[in-house]
Amino acid sequence: MDAQRAQEISNSTDMANIMYNGKSVYIEHVDQENGTATIHNIDEPNNKQSVSISDLTEQ
Repeated sequence: MDAQRAQEISNSTDMANIMYNGKSVYIEHVDQENGTATIHNIDEPNNKQSVSISDLTEQ
């Protein structure tokens, strides 16, 4: 995924189907300068992590 699309998804009120390591995730924040996104698994909202945007896929 590219940074611009990740930012669009993060700003959207619609829930996109985003995957990270085979699991559905929610994008909380995008840092375009560093190419990272703060995400959490859909079923684990308190387990946040920062990952490379390029590791995210849209289904």
